[in-house]
Amino acid sequence: MNPQKIIVSVILLAAVVGGIVYLNSQKASRSGGESVEVKTNINKEKKLARYEPAKEITTPDGFINTDGEPITISEFIGKKVILVDFWTYSCINCQRTTPYLNAWYEKYKDKGLVIIGIHTPEFEFEKIYQNVLDATERLGIKYPVVLDNDYSTWTAYQNRFWPRKYLIDIDGFIVYDHIGEGAYEETEKKIQETLSERQALLGEIGTISQPLTKEISIQNGAKSPEIYFGASRNERLGNGAQGTLGVQNFTQPKNISSNTLYLDGQWDITDEYAENKGMAKITFRYKAQYVYMVASAENTVRVKILIDGLAIQTPGKDVDENGFITIQKDQLYTLVAGLSSEEHVLEIIVENPGLRAFTFTFG
Repeated sequence: MNPQKIIVSVILLAAVVGGIVYLNSQKASRSGGESVEVKTNINKEKKLARYEPAKEITTPDGFINTDGEPITISEFIGKKVILVDFWTYSCINCQRTTPYLNAWYEKYKDKGLVIIGIHTPEFEFEKIYQNVLDATERLGIKYPVVLDNDYSTWTAYQNRFWPRKYLIDIDGFIVYDHIGEGAYEETEKKIQETLSERQALLGEIGTISQPLTKEISIQNGAKSPEIYFGASRNERLGNGAQGTLGVQNFTQPKNISSNTLYLDGQWDITDEYAENKGMAKITFRYKAQYVYMVASAENTVRVKILIDGLAIQTPGKDVDENGFITIQKDQLYTLVAGLSSEEHVLEIIVENPGLRAFTFTFG
């Protein structure tokens, strides 16, 4: 081969090698093409300045719906979009949120969404694994639930509310959070947005956008606050000594005030609940459509519900046709459902000892 041909061959070879090197330098680290890597770098820089990184689950006290295996937040980062929901099973606001979480899980679990329920208890009985397991089954929850009995994960997220949802994108940033009920359409749109970003980054194909889950209208006419029976928070106790532990004898006064708790009979006041020692009564003047009570009993206790001195006409789902309710399990009971949001007097006649009353909530 003459020198001129050798020089031309060398030049051509160098050009090919140089082209290969250049093309390799432009490849994304994730599948999806050149624009993915450039876009990802820009987004991550912006996210770092705008959003907080996700916090890890810490010192978990049990796992449900995980086939007995522990789970972490970090194992899903870079792979999934994660919706973290802080809840506790006796909370009516949490219970009303659960159907939306269930619907989102079914719609998007195969499109890259993971939901993790962090169960942080308000009361001691909500720390019991079997109680939480029973509640998840009763509420139809299929996504993983982690028991956070020591509030360590709650504290890591600096949370103060039930329920609260944090949405974590594929890069591990908390890009959205919502306190309490509502904003379901807004939340689902954000889920779709983050799933679409994930799909693009991973080079997957498919349709993320779907009709939004229909929101159930809740007419909340409650004007009464949550009421606690235990000494740690019973500042609305109208008779007897507030904030005092131990057995007290109560006599209901003739005149009662709104949004004030009145007991009648002998009650043992603990930090979290009041437990009657014999026949007793609870009276409360409230303004709401729905009345809920968190209660339990070591042995079965039967109580009768009166509204404005008469047998209840709009009983909640846990009250029978004769106005009686049987209390045993540690849970939220629906006492009144569907009355107009006017002022009413609720009376609970307790027939035998052992009712443990924790709270009234209203809707």
